[in-house]
Amino acid sequence: MSPTGLPARVRIGYGLGSFATGTFGTVPGLLLLYYLTDVLGVGAGLAGLLVFLPKAWDVLLNPWIGARSDRSTRSRLGPRRSWMLLGALTLPVCFAGMFAAPAGLEGGPAAAYVAALFLLSASAYACFQVPYVALPAELTADPDERARVMAWRVAFLAVAILVSGSLAPALADAGGYRLMGVVIGALLAAGTLAAVCATAGTRSAIRTTSEPGLRAQLRAARGNAPFGWLFGAYVVQAAASGLMLAGTQYFATYVLDWPGATTVLFACLIVPSLLAMPLWLATGRRTGKRNAALGASACFLLGALGAAAGRELPTSLIYAAVVVAGIGYAGTQMLPLAMLGDAIAADAYLSGRRRAGVFTGLWTAGETLGLALGPGLFGLVLALGGFVSSDATHRVAQPGSALTAIVIGFGALPALLLALSLPLLARYRLTESELIRLRADFEEST
Repeated sequence: MSPTGLPARVRIGYGLGSFATGTFGTVPGLLLLYYLTDVLGVGAGLAGLLVFLPKAWDVLLNPWIGARSDRSTRSRLGPRRSWMLLGALTLPVCFAGMFAAPAGLEGGPAAAYVAALFLLSASAYACFQVPYVALPAELTADPDERARVMAWRVAFLAVAILVSGSLAPALADAGGYRLMGVVIGALLAAGTLAAVCATAGTRSAIRTTSEPGLRAQLRAARGNAPFGWLFGAYVVQAAASGLMLAGTQYFATYVLDWPGATTVLFACLIVPSLLAMPLWLATGRRTGKRNAALGASACFLLGALGAAAGRELPTSLIYAAVVVAGIGYAGTQMLPLAMLGDAIAADAYLSGRRRAGVFTGLWTAGETLGLALGPGLFGLVLALGGFVSSDATHRVAQPGSALTAIVIGFGALPALLLALSLPLLARYRLTESELIRLRADFEEST
């Protein structure tokens, strides 16, 4: 295989892996907190904590997997595939089990059951996700070919978020959470196994270097200023996204008084993001990725502010605000990933070491932490607002303070977090021209 000629099978099959990452990144954030509070009768504060803690574990696990998957690039299974296969075989089963609590299980025992399965699911997902994110840098040394690989990944990611985010609530409403877990688990299996099979026989185009421990990995990250500022901004923005995801079902059920509006709200967020991705890509080429990312963040912020006024606005304007948020959300998902690739490349040019697994391990850990913080914060806000939990057969009338808490968690807090992310993002100053200069200097020295 030439370094610049990856087969279509590899490009498309790798992209299908994002059908799994997009699905797992969406469905638990969208439904798990609601499943705990309104199906299993778990208190809002405890439910928020249980949604947060298993994923917080990944903050330690992801860098560990990243460093060890760096070593697997030279295994007989090919670049990082042994770890990806482990995740592919375990994630679907653990996910389906998470939404299949035994009949009659409620309160504390139900909370313990879901927490244990979520911990296993998050660990299985890390085994697949961390090496999966690092893989493009090693499949080819050609940046244009990497861009083509990433284009398939982003396309499938967007489709996965739309399909899973719309399908999962509909399945849960029509056939119950157990059925939803099985169907979504099958989607996870299809996406992960497609990526593993499609990259069979590939060999790493570069030699990677593994840092020996978490402390060494953190030192490497601290030495890469563009990565550090981008990482901080992305974690904060992931928490904002996690808040809106966790709040969607509550907002639809208790503020709009129509549980089916969950699918409508999600479509208003994701469909515009699909259409906006090419626009943000073109904007990034014209103005630079950082400036485009700042614009996307500001757009997301504006939409979140509109959602914060959800109790006063007519439903049509609420949907319009979510559409604006979706347009910005597209840029906040796509552009930082491209900027991450630039930051990793800059590290390689400056240090002479290839440490993609180190940086992607830290990156996915931060993303996981942010997405876990969102539901955790939302559960805390619900508890402070006096939200009343219930089981699946009884819908409880909520006090006005709980409705206010839902609107704060769905709109106001995400807007605040997005505002806090802007100065962090502005400190990322690695330009495309600077990256070209670093590459030229590196090639000249070697």
